[in-house]
Amino acid sequence: MEFSFLTACTAVITVLITLVIIRYFYLVSICGNSRTGVKQTRPSSTMIVLGSGGHTSEMMTLLSGMDLSHYTPRTYVVANSDTMSADKLNKFEEDIGKSEEVRVHLIPRAREVKQLYLTSVFSTLYATLATLPVVLETRPDLLLCNGPGTCIPIAFWTYLLKFLLLKDVKMIYVESICRVEKLSLSGLLLYYLYMADHVIVQWPTLHKQYPRTQYLGRIV
Repeated sequence: MEFSFLTACTAVITVLITLVIIRYFYLVSICGNSRTGVKQTRPSSTMIVLGSGGHTSEMMTLLSGMDLSHYTPRTYVVANSDTMSADKLNKFEEDIGKSEEVRVHLIPRAREVKQLYLTSVFSTLYATLATLPVVLETRPDLLLCNGPGTCIPIAFWTYLLKFLLLKDVKMIYVESICRVEKLSLSGLLLYYLYMADHVIVQWPTLHKQYPRTQYLGRIV
């Protein structure tokens, strides 16, 4: 029994190391090809995670400044208890001429407002399992999010797709304008776990505290 357990552990570790090595050389080849000057011309399938309240308002402001013809089809992910965000995104898409290439997926909220952190562990696990079919169905080229916790399950699965070389998903996390000196919990997770390709902050003080972030000034 002990030998079998050690053998299994060794096999798992070997597979993980092999995946890491394969991913490293894959990313090296991608970086090398990017220097050829060939730019992607086709639109990027984009998944947009809406938080709630001010997070949704900031995301809508950010999207209104983008040429969305380059980011289609668009898939919005909203917590199933967040009716305000669903209404806002529908109005936004109608104002710009909503097309059939826009989808909305409702998912369980990872953590409700004022929910205890202890119980949020279980709700987050449930939300993570529930979001897997959404990510597998969409397989986006780009994930755009700005928190709060609703984005973490989606970020986990999209990162896993990238890690397993199933899809090269670019993940961009835009920290809220209200975060001046410290990243939010979502931002901290994506920053320290190296999950996001770009963590964008809107205050220079925040960039000094977390040097791997990108400071672009106020963008929302």
